[in-house]
Amino acid sequence: MQDAPILQDRLPLHPWEEPATRRLPGIQPVQGRDWLRVDEAYAGQMGLRDRLIAGQPQVVHATLPQAEPAAEELYATVLDWLRDEPGFTVTATHVTRPDGVTVPLDPAQPLLTLGRLVQQDLCLMQSNGAEYDLTAAILCFPASWTLAQKIGRPMLAIHKPVEIYDEALAARVHRLLSAIRPEQPLWRMNFFTYDDFMLHHPRVEGDWRKQPTGKSYVRCERQTLLRLPQTGAVLFAIHTILVDANQLAPKDYAALREAMH
Repeated sequence: MQDAPILQDRLPLHPWEEPATRRLPGIQPVQGRDWLRVDEAYAGQMGLRDRLIAGQPQVVHATLPQAEPAAEELYATVLDWLRDEPGFTVTATHVTRPDGVTVPLDPAQPLLTLGRLVQQDLCLMQSNGAEYDLTAAILCFPASWTLAQKIGRPMLAIHKPVEIYDEALAARVHRLLSAIRPEQPLWRMNFFTYDDFMLHHPRVEGDWRKQPTGKSYVRCERQTLLRLPQTGAVLFAIHTILVDANQLAPKDYAALREAMH
């Protein structure tokens, strides 16, 4: 569904260069309403999201029954955010996006609707007491994981293939998620290099991704965490940023590759 690169003009920051964002989990407070963003790749990314949601909704979306109230709360929360965002026109029945596309509002399908309005993938996590489970998501741009394999699983099991995500880190993440206050969302940013430009990049556990051998694409995710006050669910929103590796200065690209090893 994607035959050409959809790129941002630049990375908003180089997270591998600053100790505060390089170390795990690298959490920072969100300033103001910056838990969602609209950037220069909006039109291109939204066109691809429209195609993915129309063509394979069963792949990019899942909502478990226990997550339905949280999905409804998130639907209302995002629509409130859009009402104050330049370029959007929100009515009782539809939203017109900055790229001119009008999206019908369907409160019976909250995440599928939101997936056509914002660039971010939206994942909902709910506490089971000991951990947080992934209970709902609209995930159009997975970076080497598959929603069907992760839905309903707790954080430690979701990150099982990631060697650094051990029980100690899982405990830190659980404490972090439990401490999130609705009035103070948080953000972090990760970084990868990829051989190809595909934004929809699913991969199942055990199917290891080969690391690029030459300059290709740098893919970062600005991830935000927001507590929904009514249901207590935590939103994990993923804003995918992709640039040509040649956009980075050679010393910056070398520092990125060093930070990944």
